[in-house]
Amino acid sequence: MKLKTWLGMGAVVLAAFAVNAQEMSDEAIKERIKPVGSVHVAGAAAAAPAGAMSGEDVFNKACVACHAAGVLGAPRVNNAADWAPRLEKGFDAVLANAINGFNAMPPRGTCASCSDDDIKAAIEYMTEEL
Repeated sequence: MKLKTWLGMGAVVLAAFAVNAQEMSDEAIKERIKPVGSVHVAGAAAAAPAGAMSGEDVFNKACVACHAAGVLGAPRVNNAADWAPRLEKGFDAVLANAINGFNAMPPRGTCASCSDDDIKAAIEYMTEEL
């Protein structure tokens, strides 16, 4: 009886690993192991900077987790009741709070690599339909 129990548990563990196994196609492997960055060698032509992201891109990348559902008091996207008291203080105050952090929101939210313009674009996106 003990052997059957151990074999059964082993089968369950193997099945769990099989279900969670990652795809092993050449494309999937290349995607997982591709370099995350590149090195600029002196004298070589540098790649052009990516430029500012759209407000929607920033929102979807870094803001949606809190601002879609109003987590920890975050104003929900395009919700006039949530945004009115904040916008009464002026857009510059809202932008400063987003850049420097305010209450439960850390500085720049969850986008430490976003520029001030990216943060501004995200706020404009979240308030554009008010």
